[in-house]
Amino acid sequence: MFVAVTAWCLSIVFLSVFLFGYANRIAVNWNQADFIFHGATFVFYFGAFLLQAATTSLHYLPRKFNSTTQETILSGREYNISIAASIFAFATAICYGCSTALALRRWRLNNS
Repeated sequence: MFVAVTAWCLSIVFLSVFLFGYANRIAVNWNQADFIFHGATFVFYFGAFLLQAATTSLHYLPRKFNSTTQETILSGREYNISIAASIFAFATAICYGCSTALALRRWRLNNS
């Protein structure tokens, strides 16, 4: 959740900077800033995907409450939600990875 909210807030900041015309007033290489933002977001989303997938893989690991009953770490509903979260985190990481590659290409083309 931290990764998603942080990426959303920074995207709103970038959108505001461009919508209100501050991009022309601030002396920043925006192609480089775009590459760095998307690259960092890709790394964080991929890390979140790995953590979510690792949590999902622990579904069948028993958690022992006492000597007579055992329950799994994730219930059936939590397991399904965790699978969906893993899939969407992977899809988002792939999208940010593609955006990072395109930003790198645009940055290199404008610097040469």
